[in-house]
Amino acid sequence: MAATDGRATKRPNSVWLTERPPLKRKADQPAGLDLDKIIATSVRLLDAEGLAKFSMRRLAAELGVTAMSVYWYVDTKDDLLELAIDAVAGEMPLPDESDPGADWRDQLRALAVAYRDMLLRHPWAARLLGEFINIGPHATAFANATLRVMRRSGLAPETASGALASVFHFVYGFSTIRALHEARCRAAGISLDEYFGQVVAAVSDRPEFAEAMELSIRAGETRKGLTALEMLERDFEVALDIQIAGIEALRDRAAHREG
Repeated sequence: MAATDGRATKRPNSVWLTERPPLKRKADQPAGLDLDKIIATSVRLLDAEGLAKFSMRRLAAELGVTAMSVYWYVDTKDDLLELAIDAVAGEMPLPDESDPGADWRDQLRALAVAYRDMLLRHPWAARLLGEFINIGPHATAFANATLRVMRRSGLAPETASGALASVFHFVYGFSTIRALHEARCRAAGISLDEYFGQVVAAVSDRPEFAEAMELSIRAGETRKGLTALEMLERDFEVALDIQIAGIEALRDRAAHREG
């Protein structure tokens, strides 16, 4: 049943959908403070201390100003977080589309790696990507680039969105879990290799893990000499190759049916 209280037509809240009057510097505003500096400092604090410890008061202290000075540039903390998430989205390089002969597979792979690297550099971004609608200019440019690359794959338009979801949801999940493991290691003061070693040692003599351990040992024979990060990198590359191969298979299956 359709809502009758106006909720059905209400726009989602977003800093990108809110019109703000142009800023006019006040005489008592701190010199050298502007929105770009506020966003950059926010990103630096989020990287260093995480989302849970981030506050407007903490940000103002880092900037050497009052919290009210920050609120002169942004209305809410959520608005600032939206600006921060789009700022880090701007770090992801976009493919050069000037070469019509460029391989869409290579470009899609590069976009996926860029997304992975951004999530690993900024672990706090993963949660915010699920909370905001991400329609800032950098996020939109990235999304449009993925759509243009997918268009060149030959996949039917009605399946392109699902194919992109398959790739980038995989990257999101893989990167988020890896970032959580790395954060846990930092908190414990151990390396990722030491962490995985502790996990293996804890379950190696448990009968319910015997089958998994046997498979892990077999896989480990082909990975001797690799660090945990190198193994994760290899797994990511294989999984991404499978995603791209799946897109090709879906495209070819559709072409076979039509033929």
